[in-house]
This record gives sequence, C-alpha cells and structure tokens, in this order.
Amino acid sequence: MVVLCLGQFVFSMSTALFHELQRKRNWKHAKNSRVGARDANQYNGPGDDSITIAGVIAPGQLGTAASLDMLTDMADTGAGYVLVDMLGNVHGVFTIGSLDETQTYHDVIGIAQKIDFTLTLDRVDDLALTGATAASGVAATGARPAGSLDAAPVPDAPAYVKPKKKG
Repeated sequence: MVVLCLGQFVFSMSTALFHELQRKRNWKHAKNSRVGARDANQYNGPGDDSITIAGVIAPGQLGTAASLDMLTDMADTGAGYVLVDMLGNVHGVFTIGSLDETQTYHDVIGIAQKIDFTLTLDRVDDLALTGATAASGVAATGARPAGSLDAAPVPDAPAYVKPKKKG
C-alpha cells in the first residue's frame, strides 16, 4: 500500500513506512513602526513550508535499510521533488533538508534490527510543476508575486500630463 510519494520514491511497507508527519507553514509580513499607533503590517507572500516525517524500518520485517540510501542519493542531487499523498493530492515541490537515523538492536554481526528515521523536507517554488524558469515566472503564470508594487494597471499618460481636450 502506497502512503506517500516523494518524486519516484514511494513510502510504503516495503520501503520505509512513517508513523508521523508534521507540517509547519509560515507567511511573511513586513512590519513598520509608527508613532502613536500599532505597527503597520503588510503581507509579503508565503514563507517557509516544511514537512517532518518520522518513521521506523525493521529490515526483513518492515521496509529496507536501502530505502534510506535512496533518500540520501536524492538529497545529494539538491533537486526538488513533487510530494503526492495516497489520495493524489499534490502538496508541492520539496527538497530534502535533512535525514536523521538511529540504529538500535544490533544482531551478532552488527546489523541493526530497528532503524528510526526523521526526514525533513523544505518547500521550494513550484516551477518544476509548470516547467517554467524563475526568470519567466510572471510570464509563464501570468500572476505577479504577492506584494508586488507593479500589480496596478499602468495609465496611458503620467499623472502630471494633462490629457488633450477632444473636440
């Protein structure tokens, strides 16, 4: 049973199954101090978005230790991977920020019988989903970045130029 996919890596009982998923999202607000009033606050767009996945692998019973090697190889590329849950919901593009593992219950030849892992994913721009580049982000999506000052329509003539009278 597939639980979650990060790029081509599938979290399942045969690879690496997790028991906890935490997501932390932030939004950016710029504040400016004012005399005699509360600070002015301006929304500047989405901030950090991170997901922490904690799970356990019991080689030969539940998952494989090679799964962590696959995740390490993915992290080494520095690329962003699309995160999709079992319902088909696309959560965005994430890079692998860190992978912690704790090996316990070693057998007589030193192989861990239990491996606890914690994987941290950091959200990046979803340009990988659209195939656009950062330089053409506005052109590809047609949308201006949040908080953009040039989102207002441009008038035909500057405000200081008086239009000619018709007639």
